[in-house]
Amino acid sequence: MPPTAIPNLTVRDVTPADESEIRDLISAAFPSDREARLVSTLRHCGALVLEQVALDETNRIVGHVAYSRVTPAAIGAGQAMQISCLAPVSVAPDRQNKGIGTTLTRVSLEALKENGEDLVLVLGPPAFFPRFGFDAELARKVQGPYAGAAFMALGLTDAGTRDLPIEVAFATPFQEFE
Repeated sequence: MPPTAIPNLTVRDVTPADESEIRDLISAAFPSDREARLVSTLRHCGALVLEQVALDETNRIVGHVAYSRVTPAAIGAGQAMQISCLAPVSVAPDRQNKGIGTTLTRVSLEALKENGEDLVLVLGPPAFFPRFGFDAELARKVQGPYAGAAFMALGLTDAGTRDLPIEVAFATPFQEFE
């Protein structure tokens, strides 16, 4: 379990026993249950690349992050890239704005880098994700179903910035959001 900057906060990979608590957390963190359904569907169809939780000093899950596989087009220099999508990052409503989401995102991005991911995509608040290096300008080189200032990309390797532009397809469960 990686150390965190928040005392008594532990970040670890998800276990099957966490599933119900994660569903409740995501449902509480978002205005509808769409994100909770998305994570469950991605998990059960095998599309998740990394899924981690943050636990407080009582071992309560107070944060969650999921990354799913994004498939590059079968042509061009980027076809061999390992690409994932961060969606969603969730924090318990009573623990938001205390650094849990930031810590969970940093720790999980480091794990992705160690696991050989080249590029990470996100569709999220432009005020939050640039602190991790996500960039809307880099995302303009990624052709897919999403665009605009909220669509950002982060290269974790040289290939993640060099082998662009690229066309990608997101895991099928994302079609509910298109």
